[in-house]
Amino acid sequence: MLVAVLLAAELHMGHPGVRAWLPYVLLIPIAVALLVWMGRVRVAVSGTGGQRELRAGPAHLPVSMIGRVDAVTGEDKRLALGPRLDPQAFVLHRPWVGPVVRIEVLDPDDPTPYWVVSTRHPERLIAALR
Repeated sequence: MLVAVLLAAELHMGHPGVRAWLPYVLLIPIAVALLVWMGRVRVAVSGTGGQRELRAGPAHLPVSMIGRVDAVTGEDKRLALGPRLDPQAFVLHRPWVGPVVRIEVLDPDDPTPYWVVSTRHPERLIAALR
C-alpha cells in the first residue's frame, strides 16, 4: 500500500487537474486487490469417504494420515511458531488470521512431522478432520 501511495504521489507532483488525482484512484485499488489476492489461501477438507484430504494452499494431506489435531492460540501460538517449531514442519501462517491448527502427520514416508495452518475457524476444521 505504501508503495502504491508513494508512486501515486510521484505521478501527482506538478500536474494539475485530472492527472493530480487519477494515480490515486487507479493505483490504490489495484494495490488493495493485489494484496487481497496474494493473501487469499484456501484451507478445506475435500472428498468423500476414505478419499478425503486436507488442502492448505498448494499442499494436500490424506485425512487417513492425520493423527492428533489441536487448536493453538495466544502465547502457545507464538511458541508453536517460534522456539518449538520443527524445521521440517509444513507451515501455512497468515499473521492477520488469529488461531492456528497443529496437525500431526502419521505417514512414515513423509519427512514432515506435522502441519501448522492458520484458520479463522479452527473448531470447524478440527470437526471436519474427525
